[in-house]
Amino acid sequence: MDKQVLLINDLAGYGKVALSAMIPVLSHMGYNLYNLPTALVSNTLDYGKFDILETTGYIRNTIGVWKELGFCFDAVSTGFIVSELQAGVIAEYCREQAGNGTLIFVDPIMGDEGKLYNGVTQQTVGHMRRLTEVADYIVPNYTEAVYLAGMPYKKDGITKEEAGNLIDRLRQIGAKSVIVTSACVDGNDTVIGYDHKTGQRFFLPFTLIPVRFPGTGDIFSSVLMGKVLAGEGLRESTQKAMDIVKEMILRNRDNADKFKGIPVEVCLELIDI
Repeated sequence: MDKQVLLINDLAGYGKVALSAMIPVLSHMGYNLYNLPTALVSNTLDYGKFDILETTGYIRNTIGVWKELGFCFDAVSTGFIVSELQAGVIAEYCREQAGNGTLIFVDPIMGDEGKLYNGVTQQTVGHMRRLTEVADYIVPNYTEAVYLAGMPYKKDGITKEEAGNLIDRLRQIGAKSVIVTSACVDGNDTVIGYDHKTGQRFFLPFTLIPVRFPGTGDIFSSVLMGKVLAGEGLRESTQKAMDIVKEMILRNRDNADKFKGIPVEVCLELIDI
């Protein structure tokens, strides 16, 4: 494929998450990849001790250089954003790119299990809404979705009607297609979707595997984006991403150090099955 894809996410020195997980997946799928690190992170945060170097100044300067050189992309994917200032810079860049016809994929990494991550503020949520306004596809988990939508988090799950209302609210903000992961709908673990090309909602149930690896969300969003850019339907792309993540988890569930994330490079053939 000759599509040019820009990944805006953090880069971990130790562990297969964010850019370290996304680049092998999308390279295997045949895309020309470019990256803009939002932070340099010593290791995955699961270890409990880490160091982070924010790169907002670098991002601003790099965007300026790229504009002068006339660089453009077929798709831009955003992930972990470190600060309110950085969120504003990236949101403005994505808005400009969207105006040129670039597809925008947003994974609004902000929190989980009903809470925002440390350092993520309501102002950051506001900037993520600005990204959502211009997004062709957003992939929040349930927690992130309700924060974006300004709706209450329900720890015991939601009904299909409430899931539909959540999708509608996110679309009112500006998102065209929506995928909400890690939701519990009518008592079942479910990925919720809306495809703006077909105008249809869909609900894809899954069985939760009681093993945690950091970076599985990055793998999921990478496969999803790769399939969509290849012309596959959103429902089919979502199911494929779910299946691949499941198989990667099962293959590596006995790994001694799960904090490293999944060793993606030795699992890439699963994408082709």
